[in-house]
Amino acid sequence: MKIIIIDQVSKLLIKSLEKNNIAYDIKDQTPKDEIQKIIKNYDGIIIRSRFVIDKAFINDCENLKFIARAGSGMENIDTNYAELKGIKCFNAAAGNANAVAEHALAMLLNLFNNINQANQEVKDGVWQREKNRGIELSGKTIGIIGFGNNGSAFASLLSGFNIKILAYDKYLANYNFKSTLKDIFQKADILSLHINLNKENTYYVDRKFIENFKKPIYLINTSRGKCAKNEAIVYGLKNQKILGACLDVMENEKTSFEDMVVKKNDTNLNYILRSEKTILSPHIAGWTKESKIKISNLITEKIISLK
Repeated sequence: MKIIIIDQVSKLLIKSLEKNNIAYDIKDQTPKDEIQKIIKNYDGIIIRSRFVIDKAFINDCENLKFIARAGSGMENIDTNYAELKGIKCFNAAAGNANAVAEHALAMLLNLFNNINQANQEVKDGVWQREKNRGIELSGKTIGIIGFGNNGSAFASLLSGFNIKILAYDKYLANYNFKSTLKDIFQKADILSLHINLNKENTYYVDRKFIENFKKPIYLINTSRGKCAKNEAIVYGLKNQKILGACLDVMENEKTSFEDMVVKKNDTNLNYILRSEKTILSPHIAGWTKESKIKISNLITEKIISLK
């Protein structure tokens, strides 16, 4: 078996491959069109998000047995077409679930307690107590949409906070805290997204979706930026339908997740960037030292199972 690594991956993953006598070539700087010319020489691919693996690319994978995503989301890979061609596609979603959950909680507690704002004020010599009075998570109701690895890990983390959890996942039959979307619309104080990005979930949160909530909500998005429309988030913030937003992902992100496109005349993005009601991070939920180890181990285990 010989693998081509076409993205920057952890040194731990490389060492794990070597330990298990799995041959590999690293082509993490090689352009996509050049990789297509040599891909027939490999049995497997390891990628994060450097480029899209589409039908045209897959058609050149004459001998490929698998595509491994060192992460969770698979939206940059045409998995349906790959599997039709007999190519297994897998990820390491369980590897960063706890990290995503902890990050989501950290962002929410930060927002509830005005920590970013208070921190900067104190450093600037301003001592404002009443202005920075927070609110408690205890007693709130949270709706979690998407109850796979990340959603269920977040629910487990929240279970010690005296918070009511309502979970909804249209793709699963049986799961803890099972509820309905209607119930979430009626009862939720907080909404957390943990859904995959596909055609169905693109702009899942739009203006109409936000209007369905009976109460103003706090929004958390650690899934994918394009699951929630910037225009809808701004609408919600301006009209007090959304009291605050914790966004680890942005609609404007590049497919590589390494940067985002910022246009001067993008009023919605500029509003989100400048609002005191938003807590933002650069797609780092799940990006911990521990998750790096877990992801490396999971990917290696799955590759070994195919030998």
